[in-house]
Amino acid sequence: MKISGAKIVVETLIEQGCDTVFGYPGGQVINLFDELYLCRDRIKHVLSAHEQGAAHAADGYARASGKVGVVIATSGPGATNLVTGIATAYLDSVPLVAITGNVPCSLIGRDSFQEVDIVGITMPVTKHNFIVKDIRELAETIRTAFKIAKSGRPGPVLVDIPKDVQTAVWDFEPKSEPIRPYPLKFVSEGKLKKAVEMINSAERPYIYFGGGIISGKASEELVKLSEKIDAPMGCSLMGLSAVPSDNPRFLGMNGMHGHYASSIAQDEADLVIALGARFSDRATGKKERFNKNFKIIHIDVDNAELNKNITADLSINGDIKDALFRLVSMASEKKHPDWHERIEQLKYEEKIKLSGSMHNARENTLEPSDIVEIISRHAGEDDIIVTDVGQHQMWTAQCYPFKKPRTFLTSGGLGTMGFGVGAGIGASVATGQRAVLFTGDGSFGMNLNELATAVSENIPLVIVIMNNGVLGMVRQWQTLFFDRHYSNTTLDRKTDFVKLAEAFGAKSARVFTPEQLEKTAREAFEYSGTFVIDCAVDCDKFVLPMLPPGGSIEDIITEIK
Repeated sequence: MKISGAKIVVETLIEQGCDTVFGYPGGQVINLFDELYLCRDRIKHVLSAHEQGAAHAADGYARASGKVGVVIATSGPGATNLVTGIATAYLDSVPLVAITGNVPCSLIGRDSFQEVDIVGITMPVTKHNFIVKDIRELAETIRTAFKIAKSGRPGPVLVDIPKDVQTAVWDFEPKSEPIRPYPLKFVSEGKLKKAVEMINSAERPYIYFGGGIISGKASEELVKLSEKIDAPMGCSLMGLSAVPSDNPRFLGMNGMHGHYASSIAQDEADLVIALGARFSDRATGKKERFNKNFKIIHIDVDNAELNKNITADLSINGDIKDALFRLVSMASEKKHPDWHERIEQLKYEEKIKLSGSMHNARENTLEPSDIVEIISRHAGEDDIIVTDVGQHQMWTAQCYPFKKPRTFLTSGGLGTMGFGVGAGIGASVATGQRAVLFTGDGSFGMNLNELATAVSENIPLVIVIMNNGVLGMVRQWQTLFFDRHYSNTTLDRKTDFVKLAEAFGAKSARVFTPEQLEKTAREAFEYSGTFVIDCAVDCDKFVLPMLPPGGSIEDIITEIK
């Protein structure tokens, strides 16, 4: 059947299983939005307040569901407003397809109104991108974009479509089912045998896992391996929620703001089995010192990550789920009582060393850990926990009792302040669950305009602002490493978040004590729409423990003197 390019785009999205797109209309996508209108009974469009918010919403949709998120924007500023969201997805390996309009082919390169080379701009932060100048290639290009986005290590793909390609007419033949990802590479038997030899000879094995466990759907295999070889587990920020927080072998996140026991245990291990993690600088600290005490087995679906940051003793490229399934059957069952006795000692040391950092002497004030604990008691196991970036992000990562994979969404690689509201909207749309956003007054100020989207779409979203009146994480660094030179980190803003939220149409309350938060949280979780809780927090509360930038495990900070 002969249809327009704009209709080809919409029909191909539906064909690929896309039920929701996020975006913002404009001149160079008006034909595309007209087709979305005509097909509104088959595909939903969520209108954001800003294209960045739409990109984060598509990202949140993908993280929470495992499906490919889709965002649409017009040319010029519409396209460039997507860049931060695309980069956020790229650094965290999130499957995303961004569709942008562009000026007609005849006007490209002539500095036309709202023309930018969005393909060139996004090349460093996408798995691949396309500009479609021939309508005959349009449907297959979109299918390929989906294929690339969800294959191997997932990531974003951009498709730029000039206006005349959208208005042209061509034959369209729909496919009967969504396009499949490229076949996964399976690990060789020889590599796994070497891994088993190293595992069987280890006395103090430690499993370090990242977001690849979640995207690879390998949580069950991970737990089985840890049980069979009797190994404690720790994770990167992106690995949180892959296993339940109360798993007896799970020590929590490690790295710059990781749990003390988790980080020390990794350092004292004789073998670290790294699974779906990339050894970023925040996870390793000083790289020259990082693996002085242990050997490394590194398994990852992305061959480019192997030996990139840390050189492993054994590097294995392939599907993580398959590799772990086979390792479980091949490895010998082990017990390490002395190692676990040391682990219990480290847990006790963590409790003693950090007891002062989690609670201060002033009574009836809100501690960050109390905020997370109270909110967690009211949230359900299936609710999606989202953060922005800063101290609140680390407090949530340290304290929240995650139960199920894909219930923790955060910007790990890029560290994008303003990620949270959009991501929470997308996550709720994808799952039908409530989203709970932990944010700071600094991060919330970045994209609070997306409250308009949340309220308009009647999103069940609880926003918890840890309001300390400062840019807390930067201020913490200024305290520790810059002689308390608080340059531009004291916000001193007069914003009333309660009135602001109510102006957007949300419910809101300000709380100062645990009792007030308990009462307000009960009200917020009974409410069906968007509810903002503004929590007063001391600006001198720090996230501990902390490895100084460029430091090593010997430099770990557990108290501020």
